[in-house]
Amino acid sequence: MTWKDILKMCLRNLRRRKSRTLLTVLGVLIGCCSIVIMVSIGIGTKVSQEEMLAEMGDLTIITVMVPNMGNDQNKLDDAGIRTIAQIPNVIAVSPKISPDELFNDIYFKIYAGIGDRYINDWLPVAAYDSSSLEKLGFKLVDGAYPATTKGVLVGEMFAYNFRDSYRPEGSNRVDRYANIDFNNFDPDQLKNNMPDPYFNPLTSSLTLVLEKEGIAKYSIPLEATGRVKEDYNKGYETSEGVLLDLAFLEQILKDSGAANNTTEKKSYQNALVKVNHISKVAEVEKEIKRLGFDTRSMESIREPMEKEARQKQLMLGGLGAISLFVAAIGITNTMIMSISERTKEIGIMKALGCYVKDIRIIFLTESGIIGFLGGVIGNVVSLIISLVMNFVSEGAGGSKLSIIPLWLIGFAVVFSIFIGVGSGYYPANKAVKISALEAIKSD
Repeated sequence: MTWKDILKMCLRNLRRRKSRTLLTVLGVLIGCCSIVIMVSIGIGTKVSQEEMLAEMGDLTIITVMVPNMGNDQNKLDDAGIRTIAQIPNVIAVSPKISPDELFNDIYFKIYAGIGDRYINDWLPVAAYDSSSLEKLGFKLVDGAYPATTKGVLVGEMFAYNFRDSYRPEGSNRVDRYANIDFNNFDPDQLKNNMPDPYFNPLTSSLTLVLEKEGIAKYSIPLEATGRVKEDYNKGYETSEGVLLDLAFLEQILKDSGAANNTTEKKSYQNALVKVNHISKVAEVEKEIKRLGFDTRSMESIREPMEKEARQKQLMLGGLGAISLFVAAIGITNTMIMSISERTKEIGIMKALGCYVKDIRIIFLTESGIIGFLGGVIGNVVSLIISLVMNFVSEGAGGSKLSIIPLWLIGFAVVFSIFIGVGSGYYPANKAVKISALEAIKSD
């Protein structure tokens, strides 16, 4: 028999008992739908967690710190930076200097506008290797990365931290939350609804002022080339501060008299490390700790959450699999009943010289078709249910509750066919063992 003949015979046999076929397909449909929906909820939960963590900062950034009880063996100097840069899966490393961590009595102010009209009395400042900023994943809201070591980047909310010296106290700052309706708060619209600041930091004149007890006030003009996207995992300076080049900060500290030995010692308290993929963060952290440094990253938060989401997926998928297992029993029952009703037909096929393997293939194909139909229809129903769930969830201000990727749809169909063929294996073997003579004699 050709495959075309076998397929025609299978479809005819399934149509012969429409009600029974439909009920069996319905069982597979429910099982398939259960698996897809349950797993999609697990995937949706995982994606929501990752989006929440991504809002907190770059998940592939590791902050390296010198231990409190550090020694010369784990000093974070230029040699230590080069060693970290050679760790597999590390794509960028930069020292990070925060002057307020080195000197408790040093303060930065900044003036902007004509006649230094706008004043920022408190300014977080951090210095990096400016040539590594793009590789480290610093994103720009506008402007460009510094072309020279004298260029600086400012934080995304930098301009909102200024007061207007020409206005009276109480009305001399721009309230960035003035246009926000907190009764219907939408975090995604927060930045889009902000009023304009007093000035554009990329086109206005900026003057950095350093103050420290025992030295004269020191000031230097700044050229802001870009505004960096807010990312607290990299540092608070990405919000309201200034990012300088390491060499530029050392020059400022020397010229102001705030520090005279920064160039000679070349030792850092912190460094930022960029990893090529989130899955490699734990591995790189482990290697950095082996070198004797402390680390901090989002991995300590992400890993338990991912583990919890994975456990939920397994649990929900297991519940769906139980439904499909029940459907498999229904397929087995249907095929056994079909064999009982078609005993004489089987005997006639054998008497006419039909191969035993063809008889087996007929019954396996029938059960496979039932699994296929249940899988396809189950996917369609699952997509509809998923759309409804997401519509309700997003309408209530939440995120997507269910996400069905293409691989899950393909897996559900293949798994349903596998369940169908597997369930029909025993009935098919039973059919081929029927004696042709006894089968023809039966009613």
